[in-house]
Amino acid sequence: MSQEDKMNQQVIDALRQVVASTYALIGQLHLCHWNVRGKSFFTLHDAFQAQYTELFTAVDEIAERIRAIGGLAPGGLGNLAKMAGIPELAEDATAEQMVTHLLKAHQKVLDDVAIVRGKAGEAKDLATEDMMIGRKQAHQKAVWMLTSYLD
Repeated sequence: MSQEDKMNQQVIDALRQVVASTYALIGQLHLCHWNVRGKSFFTLHDAFQAQYTELFTAVDEIAERIRAIGGLAPGGLGNLAKMAGIPELAEDATAEQMVTHLLKAHQKVLDDVAIVRGKAGEAKDLATEDMMIGRKQAHQKAVWMLTSYLD
């Protein structure tokens, strides 16, 4: 395997991780969207839906990028959950516990995105690097909003 092929495989592997962690975050957002209760119900219910809707489109684009550069996208809920490294939240969590948990999950995805961006930069894969810059911006906005809720 050439050095270029090795670098491309590292980008693919890192992108696969972002797909897994993003899918786990989507699942946790759905759980929170369905089960949030209390005075902040309407605000959080809508906010969680906006986040998982945006992520669903994004994860499809990331998986398609994996295919475009010669890899295979990961799938299967069990496989994705194992790969993700994001713990699951209890169904009866409070609104504050939900927001705290989702904040940590977004941070995990941000960490995974940073790895891809670094690998893509080393491989001179500007398209993937640009995609990850966009993902970083989206997750940073979500982190800001969730942090602001907790303040």
